[in-house]
Amino acid sequence: MKLKKLNTVKSFLAITLLLLTTITFAQTDASKGRFLDKVSFGGGVGLNFGNGNFSASVSPSAIYIFNEYVSAGPSLIYSYQSNDFFNSSLYGGSIIGLFNPIRQVQLSTELEQLRVNQTIKTTGTDVDNDFWNTAFFVGAGYRANNITFGVRYNLLYKDSDSVYADAWAPFVRVYF
Repeated sequence: MKLKKLNTVKSFLAITLLLLTTITFAQTDASKGRFLDKVSFGGGVGLNFGNGNFSASVSPSAIYIFNEYVSAGPSLIYSYQSNDFFNSSLYGGSIIGLFNPIRQVQLSTELEQLRVNQTIKTTGTDVDNDFWNTAFFVGAGYRANNITFGVRYNLLYKDSDSVYADAWAPFVRVYF
C-alpha cells in the first residue's frame, strides 16, 4: 500500500517537473517577450465558521499562456476543517491545463494530489485517518474576460475513498 502511495507521489512530482521545465524553456527566444509577461496569477481563498464548524482554505495558482487557445500551470492547496466531531488538514498541489476553443468557452483538465490528515473524535478514543487523495478533473465553463464559471467532474472519484462529497463540482476561476 505504501509503495502505491509512493508511486503516486513520484508520478505527480514527475509531471510537475516536466510541465515546469517545458514552461521554462518555452521562452528561450527573446523575440517572444519575457516569461512573466505570459504568466497570469489567481487562486482561491475561503473562510467559513458557525455553529461549532470552522473551515479555511487557500490555493494560489499561476498559468502560463502559450497562445490565445492554450494555457497551463501549477497550484498549491491548503485547507483545514474542524467541528465537534473531527478535524482535517489537506495540503498538496495540482496541475491545470486550459483550452479555449472560442473566447467564451473554456475546457479544462486538472490533476490534483492531496495529503489528507483526519482525526475523527469518538467516545473513548480518537481515530486518525491519513491518506493521499488523487483527483483528475475535466471541466467546461463560460468565460468572460479573466473570470470563468463552470462545472468539473472527477474521473477518479470513489464514494469510499475521496475528500469530495460528489464527483461533480462547480467552480469559479479568476486569473489576473
